[in-house]
Amino acid sequence: MASVMIGCAGWSIPREAQAEFPLEGSHLERYARQLAAVEINSSFYRPHRRVTYEKWAAAVPADFRFAVKMPKAITHVAKLVDTGAGLDAFLAEVGGLGVKLGVLLVQLPPSLRFDAGVAGKFLEELRARHAGAVACEPRHPSWFGPQAEALFGAMRVARAAADPPPVPAAARPGGWGRFGYHRLHGSPKMYYSAYGEDSLERVAGELTRRRAAGEDAWCIFDNTAVGAATANALELQGKVGGTGSKTRGA
Repeated sequence: MASVMIGCAGWSIPREAQAEFPLEGSHLERYARQLAAVEINSSFYRPHRRVTYEKWAAAVPADFRFAVKMPKAITHVAKLVDTGAGLDAFLAEVGGLGVKLGVLLVQLPPSLRFDAGVAGKFLEELRARHAGAVACEPRHPSWFGPQAEALFGAMRVARAAADPPPVPAAARPGGWGRFGYHRLHGSPKMYYSAYGEDSLERVAGELTRRRAAGEDAWCIFDNTAVGAATANALELQGKVGGTGSKTRGA
C-alpha cells in the first residue's frame, strides 16, 4: 500500500507547537505520536553509534519511519569517489533502525558537476549494499539533464524536489518515478520562512496524486530555524493524511 510520510528535519518541538503534542516522553517519543516521519541531518556532520539508532527506533511507533542524510565525508569530501568503506560504515550504523529506516538521503554539494562514470559507480556501489529507498538532492545544474535522469531511473533513485530550487527543474521530483521526496527549506528566506496555504495545497495535491497512483511520497520541512517546520508539517498532514491511521494523534 502506498504511503505518504510527512515530517521535519529533526524532532525538536518549538514552544508554539507544544500544545499539539503529548506532554509525556522524550522529544522523539512526543514528536512520533503526531508525525509519521523525521529526517536525521546530524548524520551528515558526524557518525552515530548503531546503538543510538537502535534506541531511536525503539522509541517510535511501528509505522514511523526515518530518513537519514548521508555523511558529508562521502558526498562533499570524497565527492562520491572511492566510497566503499564509507558506505559500509554508514550502513552498518543506520542498520540499527531496522525496518524503520525509510530513506537514505544523498544531498550533493552545489559545486559537484554530474559525471556519468562517477555517479554511476557510486550508485552501483550503494545499490550493491542497500536495496531500500534512496533520494538524491543534487544542486549543480548539470544533474538535471536526460543522462542523469536516466541514471536515477535505472538505479531506482528519486531526485528530490527542493524549495527554493537551485535551478527551475529542481522544483519538481524526478528520477525514479515510483517514489517522490520533497525537501522544503523555507521560501523566500531559507530555513526561516513558513509556507502559506497556497503552497501547502500544491504540495498536498502532488502527494495525494502519488498515493492514488500507488507511489510512495515523502515531504520533509527543513524551515526549522524559528519553528515553522512543525506547524507546516502538521497542517500538511491534516490535508493529505499520513501513513497507517492517517492522523497520528487519533
